[in-house]
Amino acid sequence: MKIQDLLRKDVMLLDLQATEKTAAIDEMIHSLVDRGYVTDFETFKEGILAREALTSTGLGDGIAMPHSKNAAVKEATVLFAKSNKGVDYESLDGQPTDLFFMIAAPEGANDTHLAALAELSQYLMKDGFADKLRQVTSPDEVIALFDQASEKAAEPTTVVPATKDGDFLVAVTACTTGIAHTYMAQEALQKVAAEMGVGIKVETNGASGIGNKLTAEDIQKAKAVIIAADKAVEMDRFDGKPLINRPVADGIRKTEELINLALSGKAEVYHAANKKAASSSTNAAGGFYKHLMSGVSQMLSFVIGGGIMIAVAFLIDQAMGVPKDQLANLGTYHELAAMFKNIGGLAFGFMLPVLAGYIAYSIAEKPGLAPGFVAGSMASAGLAFGKIPFAEGGKATLALAGVPSGFLGALVGGFLAGYVVNFLKKALSGLPKSLEGIKSILLYPLLGTLLTGFLMLLVNIPMAAINTGLNSFLEGLSGSSAVLLGLVVGGMMAIDMGGPFNKAAYIFGTGTLAATVSTGGSVVMAAVMAGGMVPPLAVFVATLLFKDKFTEEERNSGLTNIVMGLSFITEGAIPFGAADPARAIPSFMVGSALAGALVGMAGIKLMAPHGGIFVIALTSNALLYIIFILIGAIVSGVLFGALRKPLNK
Repeated sequence: MKIQDLLRKDVMLLDLQATEKTAAIDEMIHSLVDRGYVTDFETFKEGILAREALTSTGLGDGIAMPHSKNAAVKEATVLFAKSNKGVDYESLDGQPTDLFFMIAAPEGANDTHLAALAELSQYLMKDGFADKLRQVTSPDEVIALFDQASEKAAEPTTVVPATKDGDFLVAVTACTTGIAHTYMAQEALQKVAAEMGVGIKVETNGASGIGNKLTAEDIQKAKAVIIAADKAVEMDRFDGKPLINRPVADGIRKTEELINLALSGKAEVYHAANKKAASSSTNAAGGFYKHLMSGVSQMLSFVIGGGIMIAVAFLIDQAMGVPKDQLANLGTYHELAAMFKNIGGLAFGFMLPVLAGYIAYSIAEKPGLAPGFVAGSMASAGLAFGKIPFAEGGKATLALAGVPSGFLGALVGGFLAGYVVNFLKKALSGLPKSLEGIKSILLYPLLGTLLTGFLMLLVNIPMAAINTGLNSFLEGLSGSSAVLLGLVVGGMMAIDMGGPFNKAAYIFGTGTLAATVSTGGSVVMAAVMAGGMVPPLAVFVATLLFKDKFTEEERNSGLTNIVMGLSFITEGAIPFGAADPARAIPSFMVGSALAGALVGMAGIKLMAPHGGIFVIALTSNALLYIIFILIGAIVSGVLFGALRKPLNK
């Protein structure tokens, strides 16, 4: 789709009558409403004004691009308006505005129109193009002018330095809607840099995702970084680089100033809050961790919300009373408890799909979401070749139901989906520009889901076997000493803090609840939760007792780990474990194993699968349980802090 396909001749206003901003906006919206492109005047106006409240879309040089992605928009439309009198539009340069492009984008629309709008931004940056627009007298002339300007807008590119040793900069542009200013700033930076003989690569964070993404090599080579953005962008990757951070409007209006400042050597050096993550992102391992944490961070809200609601369900039933012969229904015996349990269970059910989906999203951006979610769901369901229920001749073969591959399967599935989509992007890169929209709305989701789905049918076979093997190992211990079993499952909770070992121990623990709830709960479940609460609490202990060995950011994170630990969210310790695995993980394992062994030795039982401190009343000995967790946390925290190197070494 070209910009000409969005420029509707029937809504163009070649003699805009209004001379004031709000009146001009009203006049343009009325034209869109009258022709049926916008269904509700007030709703769309509210969206336009909300965008104007952030920063004026009057870009200067007599051009304004008011825009909104809005539920009132029936189809993507660009209204062109020309004022012969000039409008006081509160433009960034303070001058009257006479050329308007009002962009109406449907809510939830595909990315096709965004490519066209980026194209519009590029046209407006061409020398003399705006002046030609001021001379048009009919809608046909407007369309013809765009046709003559260029067959296609230039692709986002790197402006190559004039010489091998020339200056090179990197930049990121982004606006709140990602529709217009993002690409205007990109074009301005590339144009001015070319005029100055400066090399530059500009990454766009637009509504359609990240375009022309900066690589670690680009950043390393760059003399400085220019951020022209009105929303948050990924910053840790720029650690140690001179960096200028300005609004996106400065990228359009003060382009030369930004480039000169970047080249002057006077720009302030940026220091990332998470230096370890920033430095690690330059290698493959760092990339793996970044993608993993993208999935984990999105998953956590489902785990926390769902887990605590399930815990509350158990507390409600316990408070209201459940007959001994109905303890197997604890959490669903009373209607109110069942409400909490079911809502929490649904939230929990999203855990694996969200994990895989956002790992894929981190790798392949938005096109990776659908295949990633499917991969996570398949891991949860255990779908595999030879393990798919079907019916033939009326005979159901439900015995073919597969074994869920769980967290490990979702983890692998997320990475698989992401790289499958990246492969498709390369494979389909040769398609004509006119098919760009079809790629995002049809080819990527269809082919990505198809390929990822069939590959997961293979992947789930070994993943399920590993999960089954870990569970069989734990079942083999269940008849042994409770101390040994508690030590093993407690230690497993700290090996990978949310990984396959952690999840295998957790799933095994929850599996023991059904058979033990009538006898007061499961010792294994109690050991599992105690072991899982230790690592985050140990982080707090270490950051408290060994302040000189942790940065201020890490010490602040230590405080948040109190809440994580008390809530049985082991994942809170992952950043520390990933940053220093040789010291952190063994330290965490010792304390977690100790807490689990002590719980097993005392025979403490638990009737809830999650909740941490929120379900402490569901243990058979709450005080002793807390003491054992604290012992484990202190032992792990002291070990971790003692082993960790001081910051100055």
